[in-house]
Amino acid sequence: MKLTVDCILSPELSSLPSNSALAQLLAKANVTQVEMPLEALICAQYGLQSTPDYPIAAIAAATDGLKVGDAYWLRADPVHLVLQRDCFSLDESVPLLVDSAHAKNMVASLNQHFNQDGLMFLIGTSGAWYVRTEQMPAIKTSLPSVAAGKNIHQFLPQGSESSKWLAVLNEVQMLLFEHPANEARELLGALAVNSIWLSGGGFMPQSKPLLSNVDSIISDSIFYHGLATLAGEAYQVVPSSLSDVLKASVQHARLQLPNINTLAWFDSLLAALKTKKIKQLTLHLGFYEKSLMVEIKPIDTAKFWRTNKPVMDYLQ
Repeated sequence: MKLTVDCILSPELSSLPSNSALAQLLAKANVTQVEMPLEALICAQYGLQSTPDYPIAAIAAATDGLKVGDAYWLRADPVHLVLQRDCFSLDESVPLLVDSAHAKNMVASLNQHFNQDGLMFLIGTSGAWYVRTEQMPAIKTSLPSVAAGKNIHQFLPQGSESSKWLAVLNEVQMLLFEHPANEARELLGALAVNSIWLSGGGFMPQSKPLLSNVDSIISDSIFYHGLATLAGEAYQVVPSSLSDVLKASVQHARLQLPNINTLAWFDSLLAALKTKKIKQLTLHLGFYEKSLMVEIKPIDTAKFWRTNKPVMDYLQ
């Protein structure tokens, strides 16, 4: 089986030492750095167009139990902004996990306030938050994976209507401040939802994107599910182990690594490559505004002269 693997390099993964499985894979592979965040790279590989965002929200919403229609959609991820000494930064956990009852109460408050402005907030069956508007806003947004952990100032909506949407965000923050659902969260020791993060704006594509020579997409993400549906590819949720992935009777699978036990998955990938259970491994590793494209075959694991380096050395 050929296997393509997508993964965001969290602080834990990007700081892995030279003896880690991921570092060993990078040492033996052909590594190319591209100036695109991971989700944007995936969209481009499927032939989607950015205008100026890639239509991630609409593609996800169409598979998330929502009627997309001809409207313009944005992801409206519930987030926690951290007050630094002189700025706010975006917490790494995006989106926050929000109890269904709390999410419905918050979204109801947002709709009560914003419906008169032509904005409607919705929750998909996956629990993802969206905002729908009939008119295309003249803004460009930033993916949360690019802004996570950083000063949010330069990543807020940009464009001729940015002031309008910054005002929307300010009003959202005021509505969520001391919201009863947030007070209940804090009593439970959970982070408050003190803002939303807008990204992935667009209309539903009217034509199928280019096929990527993948037979099956394996992911727990509603966006990947929507992408598979749009491209006419099979879809399944992530199984408990790589061995279950490799049992599938497909020529080429695309796997989005889960956020849990990610290190163990890289150990398994290295072992499967060495035993030729994987004929070709392609890694797409997202690191904020850039991505690493990594190509490796079983024969490459024998390149003993390649020196292992810490993962961060490939991200400079």
